[in-house]
Amino acid sequence: MPRFRLTIEYDGTGFVGWQRQANGLSIQESIEAAILAFCGETVTVRGAGRTDAGVHALGQVAHIDLARDWRADTVRDALNAMLRPAPISIVAAEPVGPAFDARFSARARHYLYRVVDRRAPPALDRDRVWHVRRPLDAAAMAEAAGLLLGHHDFTTFRSTECQAKSPIRSIDAFTVTRAGDEIRFAVSARSFLHNQVRSMVGSLKLVGEGRWRPADVAAALAARDRRACGPVAPPTGLHLVAVDYPASGFGR
Repeated sequence: MPRFRLTIEYDGTGFVGWQRQANGLSIQESIEAAILAFCGETVTVRGAGRTDAGVHALGQVAHIDLARDWRADTVRDALNAMLRPAPISIVAAEPVGPAFDARFSARARHYLYRVVDRRAPPALDRDRVWHVRRPLDAAAMAEAAGLLLGHHDFTTFRSTECQAKSPIRSIDAFTVTRAGDEIRFAVSARSFLHNQVRSMVGSLKLVGEGRWRPADVAAALAARDRRACGPVAPPTGLHLVAVDYPASGFGR
């Protein structure tokens, strides 16, 4: 069956997350319904990552198998037409070979977490940032983020409901930068644990407030104990920015 790689952008507000669930509408279910309306096929959309309720994406990747070998631009345009007015966009559709798997072929995932630290609440980005009413020390948070780089046991920074077999992960990049009253946490790894990014950002916020020192983040990591984690950051500020794959080997 012809396989297509989809690059997807969405506003996660109001959805129960990427994965199909019984308690509300998901991104996955919405796209599957659009495919059914487009070509009459019932398929499973397989994504690169399971974003939580309220989390957004600029570059989520998924793959689908269709019975007919449609033109890629037809798949993109037809799905976008069927998805309206939901805040979900198929940015690109590309034909790929059967070896491509959106989840297992991925080599890196890149997330951005956005914080606005000002007294006045955001109007345009109210569901896309974490609003913090007091100024945060971005330099101190950047120092602390650097202590999370590398290969570690991230038990402290994963949800108690995480289903991953191992808490060991490698953080390849973690930067904290300020642009006006917005602070941007950019983190990259091959894969993440459930709630890992939000857990790390929530702990870094304590450093930004002066309640923790950078060394306290290192101590929390070393504790390998969920109880050592700071409050988990809300989902609204989290964005899946991109997913990386090998440059070749998936054509058809």
